[in-house]
Amino acid sequence: MVLPIYAYGQTVLRKKASEVASNTEGITELIENMWETMYNAKGVGLAAPQIGKSLRIFLVDTIQIENEDGNTESGFKKVFINAELIEETGEENSYEEGCLSIPDIRGDVTRRSDIKIRYQNENFETIEEAFSGFTARVIQHEYDHIEGKLFTEKLLPLRKRLIKRKLEAIKKGKVDVNYRMRFASV
Repeated sequence: MVLPIYAYGQTVLRKKASEVASNTEGITELIENMWETMYNAKGVGLAAPQIGKSLRIFLVDTIQIENEDGNTESGFKKVFINAELIEETGEENSYEEGCLSIPDIRGDVTRRSDIKIRYQNENFETIEEAFSGFTARVIQHEYDHIEGKLFTEKLLPLRKRLIKRKLEAIKKGKVDVNYRMRFASV
């Protein structure tokens, strides 16, 4: 089922999400709904807070993205539950990011190129893995969501000032998107 994506201004987007117990009822259905919601909105990642659930779950599918050479990344599609970012290393790189919860706003965000993360998969098996490049960036962006952080916080001060009115418009529901959204009541 396609769920509404919570827009900038919703308090759930600013809260640190809660751990998920392996016996949480409806977790499989929630994950299926998150995949469907993400694909419907044409995203490459989605975190549970973005659908109004303050849970430490996010999913990533970068298969859809083309590399600079025109080749698609090979087979990266994962569910991350109770993720813990262990380390961020490598070069700092700037790249233009966007977010389904903050439509029509993009901005350059600087992140480290390499990460190590510990998480549980949908079977609640604990995995520790390293990622780099674009995949690491998407994971870091989604991880920020379960920590209650948005990419707009990482923008340069001038860019933040330039988007202030647009953010207020999103908060009030004055944005045109082709997916369901839930806006903050103003």
